[in-house]
Amino acid sequence: MTQAPHPIEHEEANGRGAFFVMREGRRVAELTYAASGKEAIVGHTWVEPRLRNSGLAPTLVNAMVDWARREDRKVVPVCSYVHALFTRTPEYGDVWKR
Repeated sequence: MTQAPHPIEHEEANGRGAFFVMREGRRVAELTYAASGKEAIVGHTWVEPRLRNSGLAPTLVNAMVDWARREDRKVVPVCSYVHALFTRTPEYGDVWKR
């Protein structure tokens, strides 16, 4: 049986933020960033081991990119996963601060 997808949630406070997925009352995936002016410095992406390769990580990145576009922010992908995804995805070029 496949679990129904859960919505991506977003929180931001004091210059730090996260996009995350909750299941059974706990975070099972997250992407964290620090906001600096009009930049979002993405430092970490994590998915619970049993859910890896389920599509959650790229979904988090897509949510963050959509947010960056709405907020007119540039993304600095310090996280190696996000950097690799940005390298492979030309559609992210408009928000990527190289």
